[in-house]
Amino acid sequence: ASPLCRKSLPMPAFITLNSVSLTTPDARPLFDGLTLSVGQERTGLVGRNGCGKSTLLNLIAGDLAPASGSVHRAGSVGWLEQVPDGRLCVAEALGVADGLACLKRLEAGEGSVSDAAAADWTLEGRLAEALAGTGLPDVDMDRPMRTLSGGERTRVMLARLLLAAPDVLLLDEPTNNLDTDGCTAISDLLARWTGGVVVASHDRALLERVDRIVELSPVGVTVFGGGWSAFKAARDAARARAEAELERSGNALKRTERAAQAARETQDRRDKRGRATRARGDAPKMLLDARKQRAEATRARGGDVAERLAEAGREAFEMAQARVEVETPLHIDLPETGLPPSRDLLALRDVEMTRGGRHLFGPLSLDVRGPERIAVCGANGSGKTTLLRLIMGDLLPTGGEVRRLTERMAMLDQHVSLLAGHESVLENVRRLNPDLSENAARAALARFAFRNAGALQAAGTLSGGERLRAGMACVFARAEPPLMLVLDEPTNHLDLAAVELLEDSLSGFDGALVVVSHDAGFLGAIGVTREVRL
Repeated sequence: ASPLCRKSLPMPAFITLNSVSLTTPDARPLFDGLTLSVGQERTGLVGRNGCGKSTLLNLIAGDLAPASGSVHRAGSVGWLEQVPDGRLCVAEALGVADGLACLKRLEAGEGSVSDAAAADWTLEGRLAEALAGTGLPDVDMDRPMRTLSGGERTRVMLARLLLAAPDVLLLDEPTNNLDTDGCTAISDLLARWTGGVVVASHDRALLERVDRIVELSPVGVTVFGGGWSAFKAARDAARARAEAELERSGNALKRTERAAQAARETQDRRDKRGRATRARGDAPKMLLDARKQRAEATRARGGDVAERLAEAGREAFEMAQARVEVETPLHIDLPETGLPPSRDLLALRDVEMTRGGRHLFGPLSLDVRGPERIAVCGANGSGKTTLLRLIMGDLLPTGGEVRRLTERMAMLDQHVSLLAGHESVLENVRRLNPDLSENAARAALARFAFRNAGALQAAGTLSGGERLRAGMACVFARAEPPLMLVLDEPTNHLDLAAVELLEDSLSGFDGALVVVSHDAGFLGAIGVTREVRL
C-alpha cells in the first residue's frame, strides 16, 4: 500500500541510530553520540552548512557507515530524486516505460511468454493513484519532461516516489531551485505522507510541518519536539540565557580580580609596616622574624586562593563566551545610502523579452523609486533572472525601453558569481574596487566579519553564507554604496543561520531592493511591499 494510504497505527521504528558518530572523509568530526529512532513521524534536520545533514541522510539510507555506534534498519528507505534529463518522456522519468509497454503488448495479444512472466498487472492502478496523489491525473505518458513546468516536473518525481512506497522518505533541501508550484507539491507530500520522513532543509515553511527538529551544531546534537516556530522560540531563549550567563560570568570574574587585587594591596601595606618596624630596631629580632614568616605564609596562601578563584572565574567566562559564540549569530550593519524617498532609480516601459524563439514576458512596465522592496515572482522559466539582467544592463530587451536612472546598482546571484574562486576574499574586494588600498579593503571586510586570516581565505573554499557575505563586502566596499541591490534567489544555498543574518542585514538597509525568491518568510522579513509577477 502507498504510504499516503496507510492507517496511522502504532509501529516500531523503521530506523534506529544508537550513539552514532560521523566524520568527514578526512576524519574531521561532524557530530557525536546521536541516538534517534525514525518511525511514522516527520523529522527536520537543521544546522549550518557542513555540519553533516546530508552525510546523516546518506547514513540513514545505508550508503555510509558510522565512525562509531550502530544503525538498525527495519524498513525500506527512498530518496526524492532530482528532476531527470528533460529529453526523457514522463513514463521514462517515472521508471514505468518498460512495464507499461509490456502490458500494452499483452493487451494487444502480441506479448511473449517473458512478457507474461514479467507483467505487473497492478502497475496501471498504482500509477493512476500516484499521479492523482501528486496533482497530475491526466499527464500524457509520452510527453517530454522538458515541456513541463518546474512544478510539474517535481510532481512527476514525487509520483515516482509514491510508486516505490518506501517506509522512510529522505529529502535533502527539496525546495531548492523550485518555483511556488514545486514548493507546494513538496509541502503537500510532507503533510500527507504517513510513513517516516527525514528532511534536511532551510525552508522554514516546510519545517513548520515537521513533528520534531534535530539540530546539528558544533556543541552537540539537540532533538526538539515541534516545528520551526516552536524550535526558534526555544533557540532564541537559549541564546538569551547564554548571553545572560556570559554577563554574569564576566561580572563575577571582575569581582574576583578586584578582590584579589585588594587583598594584594592590603598585604603590601602590612609588609611595608613590617619592614619599617624592622628598620627602627625597637622590637626583638625573634619577634620580627616570626612576623615575617607569618606574613610570607599569609601572602602565599592568599595568592594561591586568589589564583584558584581567578582561574575558576576565567574558565567559567571562557565557557560562557564559547557558548555565546555558538548560540549568537553574527550581526552586520550595511552602510547607509541616504537614498531619498522621491529619488527615481529605474524605469521600464512596455518591455518585452524573447529568448530562443520563446516569448518570456511582456509588455512590462515598472518604476522603482526610493527605498522600495520589490519581489519578482513567477514559475520556473518565466524569465525572472532574465528580467534582473535587463535591469542591470547585461541584456537588451526584445521590445520596449529600460532606463537605469543611477549607476549605483549592484547584483548578487545565488552563486555570487562576481567572486573569483581562486582569489582570496581580500583579492576579490581589491579587484572589484581597484581604488581601495589594502588597509581600506581589510577595513571593509572586517565590517562583514572577515578579519585577519579570514580575509585571506580562497573564495572557492567558502560556505554559502560566507560567500554571500564576501559578495556583499565587495559591493558595499565602494566609496558610494549601491542605492539599489538586486538579488537572485539569495537564500538558495544558505543555511538557516545565514538566511537570518541576511534578513537582519537587509531589513536595516535604507536602499532599494529588487529580489527574486520563493521564500515567503524571507520576503516578509526584509519588508517586501510590492510584487511583480511574470
